[in-house]
Amino acid sequence: MHLQRPTVSSVIIGARNEEQLRQNLGAVGWALTPEQIKVLDEASTVTAPYPYFPYRRQEGFARLNPPAV
Repeated sequence: MHLQRPTVSSVIIGARNEEQLRQNLGAVGWALTPEQIKVLDEASTVTAPYPYFPYRRQEGFARLNPPAV
């Protein structure tokens, strides 16, 4: 999911053991549908703390971090 974002250039795998590494590598090639991404984005949306919340409401933030489609 992260690699589908325009502002993400790489993803770091943080496996603690071989089993986690195998699970992480098993996710290679998977892609979420736009509907699935929308549900996850809506569930994880939080209001930024002051003084950042006004900036998040501006159009500039949307251009820098557009929603995945």
